[in-house]
Amino acid sequence: MPPLRFFISGGEIEGDCMRNYIIKRLLIAIPVLFLISVGAFLLVHLTPGDPADMYISPDMTKDQIELTRISLGLDKPLVVQYVDWIKNLMSGNLGFSFANRQPVTEIIDQRLGPTILLMSVSLLVAYASAIPLGIFAALHKDTILDRVVIGWTFFNVSFPPFFLGLGLIYIFAVELDLLPTGGMEVLGEENDIFDLIEHLVLPVIVMASQFCANMIRYVRASVLEVLSQNYIRTAEAKGLNNHEVLLHHVIRNSLIPIVTVIGTDLPAIIGGAVITEQIFQWPGLGSLTVASINSRDYPILMAIVILSAISVLAANLLVDIAYAIIDPRIKYSK
Repeated sequence: MPPLRFFISGGEIEGDCMRNYIIKRLLIAIPVLFLISVGAFLLVHLTPGDPADMYISPDMTKDQIELTRISLGLDKPLVVQYVDWIKNLMSGNLGFSFANRQPVTEIIDQRLGPTILLMSVSLLVAYASAIPLGIFAALHKDTILDRVVIGWTFFNVSFPPFFLGLGLIYIFAVELDLLPTGGMEVLGEENDIFDLIEHLVLPVIVMASQFCANMIRYVRASVLEVLSQNYIRTAEAKGLNNHEVLLHHVIRNSLIPIVTVIGTDLPAIIGGAVITEQIFQWPGLGSLTVASINSRDYPILMAIVILSAISVLAANLLVDIAYAIIDPRIKYSK
């Protein structure tokens, strides 16, 4: 039986080769995740301070303090603690939070949705504005319009997100009273989709501005490189109009570096934005990370680290697959 082939825009990807490549990458991800978990576990547990101190009152006796450490599992050697954590992880159990003794999976589930919502909308807004602006700047290279776009990107990159967030809150929430200062909903009221959109506006602007600035520069550089190629001049000499050249030759051949940048941004959907979520009191993984660091909540921190690592590895795999789909010349051997 011949190997399965996927035909995409005149190119083809051998199904067996791609399948073997994906399996190989997944197998490589296992030791990578193991090493990440070891490093994260050591860093988290070797930081100064004892989590038990956060839950001990001044009037507790030594026996009560020791019972607190035993209840948190901190009385065991570090190696034993790690082995226990790995065993629980393999069974799908991330343990219990030191702070409130709730299952870590429940806490992550509560915070994951808001983070994915915020970051997904931010990335969509960023790419929807950055890709056209990057192409526009490249097509108008060295004009005043190009300089305005590039100047705006440098301004965004150099402008701290926490300062931008505070400025937007002051202008639109405090002075103009048009948008809420933070949170995801109005407490004590029945909220609908319009309330959610109002709460999304300011944090999305802050996040999208950061992603958009980087993407514009990559798109502009990629399009300029493609425009200098001989096959573009050949296409123009054949009588193709500017729209056809841009759509069928320039954009498609500019996608490789653009996809690379998108691949580096995708893990942020899971990792979230610590600073932005803190500023706008967004109930996501970013604000949970800060709270867990302050309370030395090791199980929560380890869960967030592993989740972030998995998202990075998955994003890299998706980017490699996208390369083969976009450019048929890229082949993954068995």
